Amino acid sequence: METRLLEQLSSFDAWKRVAALQTLAGTTAFPAATQAMNMHVHSFYSYNGEGWSPSRIAYELKKMGLYGAALCDFDVIQGVEEFLTAGDFLGLRTAASFESRVFFPEYADKEINSPGEPGVFYFMGSGFVNGARSADFQSQLEQSHARNRALIARVNSALPGCQLSYEKDVLPLTPDKNATERHIVRGYYDLAIKEQGSEAAAAAFWAKVFAADEAELSAKSANAMNDYLRNKLMKKGGLGYEQPTESTFPPIDQVIALIKSCRALPNSAWLDGSLPGEADPKGQLECLVAKGLEMVNIIPDRNWNFKDEAKKAVKVQALNEYVAAANALDLPIIVGTECNKPGQRKVDDFECDALKPLMGDFLRGANVLFGHTTLLRYADYSYSDQRAKEEFPCRKARNDFFASVGALPVPPAQIRQVLQDETDPEKNLSLIRDAAKRGNW
Repeated sequence: METRLLEQLSSFDAWKRVAALQTLAGTTAFPAATQAMNMHVHSFYSYNGEGWSPSRIAYELKKMGLYGAALCDFDVIQGVEEFLTAGDFLGLRTAASFESRVFFPEYADKEINSPGEPGVFYFMGSGFVNGARSADFQSQLEQSHARNRALIARVNSALPGCQLSYEKDVLPLTPDKNATERHIVRGYYDLAIKEQGSEAAAAAFWAKVFAADEAELSAKSANAMNDYLRNKLMKKGGLGYEQPTESTFPPIDQVIALIKSCRALPNSAWLDGSLPGEADPKGQLECLVAKGLEMVNIIPDRNWNFKDEAKKAVKVQALNEYVAAANALDLPIIVGTECNKPGQRKVDDFECDALKPLMGDFLRGANVLFGHTTLLRYADYSYSDQRAKEEFPCRKARNDFFASVGALPVPPAQIRQVLQDETDPEKNLSLIRDAAKRGNW
């Protein structure tokens, strides 16, 4: 029965997800929460490695005893309300972000966090509370669809024996027609098996296309083969790769304005310090703060988890320098694992030597985002609004207040009902302030 319910928890039918979550929540013994968190998890609204919905993510992370979590989908915010509602139901602190690629004109001649693509910048917005604003992201989605169709056309022209249809083969892999590169790769992987008749025959097909060793490709797992195809078909040097230009992605200032119009927080994504655009964290962050940056995001696992000790030492030093630069500007830091590849870890190893000293920074950043989410949902009060900046002209003081709210447990059902029923946000703001001072509801 549990297996069936877990499958329903990631059904494309929303009502099935709701029913499954209600049943599972009532029959699961959840562990006590630790201080571990995952503040960057993709759902099936963009691409989750296990095919998990926002509800399934909330359930699985609650089962792992996480302190809290944040959704982060690519180019869309459809999952925001589902994730926040699931967190309420389960007693898991939750927040929601979106991620996209933008063009960063001040770094037009430098690779930043997208290797081989000068000026292209992975960027985020965090702290969304209203999925109804999805319409505002339509232009982002349409631009993504145009890139995807063009990519498939280029790959198809080089693969006469494997013609993928975006509408028939790719979009059905998603619940709401937001396809990513990983969906396209999965489409080619599945189509080759279907048309060639077996996995072995598909491996022979790909070996011929790429002049590769057939036995080597046959030995790859499905996950490894999908990664291989992504590199060979879509990444730099691949059959369908096209070098982006300034017009390929929306300008960063436009995306920051969109995020701020939703009263969410512009959030900079950092890779690992190895590329020229990340060589000067202080300079980059100061430039971004002038544009309206409010927080930063790190994927720690790619900044310490290496067998080569010399490489690890370089990466960890760069990580510490970036954290120090963010702290010098009092920028909250959130971290996560993405979960956009099958088998990817669901939570960082915060006990490892590289991350343990930084745990306080990561927890404080998570609490700032949780606090912003609570205050915006119930008290019409955003971290990024002018009102908060006037009340707390010192960013550190603003961080302290929002973190104190974020450190509160999820409001119990009776408190949530009071907050939802109250029509005066000022009364809710007062109630939340008092709770934060007490440290409990």
